Amino acid sequence: MKETKKAEVVFQPLGRRFIMHIGESLYLAAKAANVESLCGGKGLCGKCRIIIKEGQNLLSPISTSEEKFLSKEEINEGYRLACQTIIENIGKVIVEVPFESRVGKQKLAVSGMEAKVEFNPNIKKYFLEVSPPTLSDFKPDFERIIEALNVKHNLNIERVSYYALKNLPITLRNSGFKVTLTIKAEKEIIDVEEGDKEKELYGFAVDIGTTKVAGYLMDLNSNKVVATASMMNPQIPYGEDVISRISYASKNPLNLEVLHKTIVDGINQLIKEACEKAGINPKSIYELVIVGNTAMHHIFFNINPKFLALSPYIPTLKKSFYVKSKDLNINIHSEAEVYSLPLIAGFVGADAVADILATEIYKLKDKTLLIDIGTNTEIILSDGLNLICCSAASGPAFEGAHITHGMRAATGAIEKIWINPEDLNPIYKTVDDEKPRGICGSGIIDAIAEMFKAKIIDFNGRIKTEVNHSRIRKNNKISEYVIAWKKETAIDKDIVITQKDVFEVQLAKAAIYSGISILMKKLNVKVNELSKVFIAGAFGFYLNPESAKIIGMIPDIPLNKIVFAGNTAGSGARMALISKKVRKEAEKLIDKISYVELAADPSFEHEFISALQLPHKNINLFPTVKKILNL
Repeated sequence: MKETKKAEVVFQPLGRRFIMHIGESLYLAAKAANVESLCGGKGLCGKCRIIIKEGQNLLSPISTSEEKFLSKEEINEGYRLACQTIIENIGKVIVEVPFESRVGKQKLAVSGMEAKVEFNPNIKKYFLEVSPPTLSDFKPDFERIIEALNVKHNLNIERVSYYALKNLPITLRNSGFKVTLTIKAEKEIIDVEEGDKEKELYGFAVDIGTTKVAGYLMDLNSNKVVATASMMNPQIPYGEDVISRISYASKNPLNLEVLHKTIVDGINQLIKEACEKAGINPKSIYELVIVGNTAMHHIFFNINPKFLALSPYIPTLKKSFYVKSKDLNINIHSEAEVYSLPLIAGFVGADAVADILATEIYKLKDKTLLIDIGTNTEIILSDGLNLICCSAASGPAFEGAHITHGMRAATGAIEKIWINPEDLNPIYKTVDDEKPRGICGSGIIDAIAEMFKAKIIDFNGRIKTEVNHSRIRKNNKISEYVIAWKKETAIDKDIVITQKDVFEVQLAKAAIYSGISILMKKLNVKVNELSKVFIAGAFGFYLNPESAKIIGMIPDIPLNKIVFAGNTAGSGARMALISKKVRKEAEKLIDKISYVELAADPSFEHEFISALQLPHKNINLFPTVKKILNL
């Protein structure tokens, strides 16, 4: 029998993959990927808008329905209607689902542990009422203002921005010499406004993750977060991990510009969303603080990241710095600046510095481990005196990528799984208790751990198809375990964990555990000596630590030593926004942290291969798991 020709279609940022037949439209796949549609795929509503990022030549020409709903500019940008787009040739198609086409909101945790710091922001406002000039008092406007600031607020102003200077004479006279001055670092006037505008002072902190971006709008008078906004990183269609994006950016300067503009546009969207929630004008934001790994940092600032991926993996700079928001096209006050926390080394960037600041691991006298789990996992270890760190390329499996039915933590994602060891049947919980559409990261880890406990998979991760059970089977010669039957799901097919899925999780968990193991050996720290393990990152909030231990992703430590710290990168960014002291602390910190480049470490290959087994080649490292498995 002749085999049907097929194409692979990848939907981003949801991370869903589909194998489709020649002649099929993208509608059913788009529907499973949570793309909006009101007319049932008939081309009547124009809601199932998608953007083709790769593989346009494999698809049918633009239809009359698409010409009706899409502008010429949109068509040129790659927009299509999913229901009108037919697969015509074999190959790979990459589809971006734009924000307006997505059904339901991603479950992204944005809160996190945050240390108490001195509230002293870099930007402040002062209301002044000064005497107007007369024929006997002909002091110039600028000198009149800085003298009043010195007398009333003990400020010694050294500079004034051109923007503020050119507006000063008119603003003073229009307001009857009652103005509000915005001061940066207690030295420079950057804005002058009519009347009392002291309360209209805001800052914005951004955590640029490889997979997700979180923004926090803060009142710089009250020290309160007034609104938050988050999104999947809009760069995902150009590469799921940092290496893919660096590779894309390095091909030509235009690609770097595309990635840069994409993240800037995304941050502007977060600013707009947060400001609308709080009912404020974005022009009242006078400073933006960003954190991210070294690659995300360089791309945001439009710095070529090429040499981060080439030995000896050197960043362009590591110190913190300021850039005018208008130079980056950030839609806040034109005189506002963008500040970045410093970087450490390799891919361990400003987000790791933020993690350290938020958890205050550098102040603790006990042996402490910090793991910020993500596509790029940062690991930091303290022995009470020294700090050492590394970056583990754990990949996007925990975000649902490369997993057969993997998806982000959105509505309908299976997030928790339990398997009865007696009858091998599962119980699961989905996000928002909707019908299952796929499995998110926490559910994937649960699934592998529960399958291992129930002896559905062995120490090597092999699915034991010799076990006689309806859920354990081979499908097209691929071993799999059925989590949810077709009749239970929202995607009209069985949701399964395949042999390939198990291996993807083994790769990810081995990368993390081997990084931890190498750092612990460098500082001669034993597992039983750890007093605390911080699990950071938005993903960590939903992780079952017992499952993470069982598969060997984290060391075998008592659960009461595990602290879910949440999005500490975002917390550290907020701390830097509200405290000049934190910024100085960060600069001191980076020179005290040792960095280990895992790829260059002679023990890495051995550590990684050993950690591929469940939970580990050396089962004695996991006594609790041995007990659970009755070994």
